[in-house]
Amino acid sequence: MEEQFSRTAMLLGEKAVERLRRSRVAVFGIGGVGGYAVEALARSGVGTLDLIDADTVAPSNLNRQIIALHSTLGQRKVDAAAQRIHDICPQTAVHAHELFFMPETADQLDFSQFDYVIDAIDTVKGKLEIIQRAEAAGVPVISAMGAGNKLDPTKLQVADIYSTKVCPLARVMRYELRKRGVKRLKVVYSEELPVIPRSPEVNGGKPVPGSVMFVPAAAGLILAGEVVRGLVKNAE
Repeated sequence: MEEQFSRTAMLLGEKAVERLRRSRVAVFGIGGVGGYAVEALARSGVGTLDLIDADTVAPSNLNRQIIALHSTLGQRKVDAAAQRIHDICPQTAVHAHELFFMPETADQLDFSQFDYVIDAIDTVKGKLEIIQRAEAAGVPVISAMGAGNKLDPTKLQVADIYSTKVCPLARVMRYELRKRGVKRLKVVYSEELPVIPRSPEVNGGKPVPGSVMFVPAAAGLILAGEVVRGLVKNAE
């Protein structure tokens, strides 16, 4: 047992640590939520990580995204995350996909390769495609609902999508998933009422949510924790 994961083995057992080492997890969206999920998965010893994002690190990311540093500004998010993972755990295999995931680009990824999928993107069309592709491949998936305009991480919960309330994004997802015949979906969501931004911004006609690090970071860690527990559930 490597010393790096000795404290993990104390809680999960050596078989579980080996199971994590042999696992491959895809994280869609390496932003405020997904970046923290990736960090936690790497530190947990997941052996292979696929990072899917088309964005670059911007100054506006510095207030909440773990991969956002002055030294990474302008880098592709998947590259900044890959560098960080390799510094944490050099033996982790990282596949960086500079890809804006939508139905039109979905064929570029083979979901059957993954042991678990994290959806941490913002677009409803992309989220629905991730969920349907994972379901078709028989791969477990967990999805992040809205973390923008929220301040209280203690309001986050894990539930099935059809048991959620308050969250506007979850409401839309429930409607769209029901239409598509998706019976269940594990999600991380908040029951905090959205805060109205003091200085609203609009990008391409769409309001930009305000965000601080507390809620996205906590959501990302919860996502990763659910994945790790799911992967090692039958390891003993």
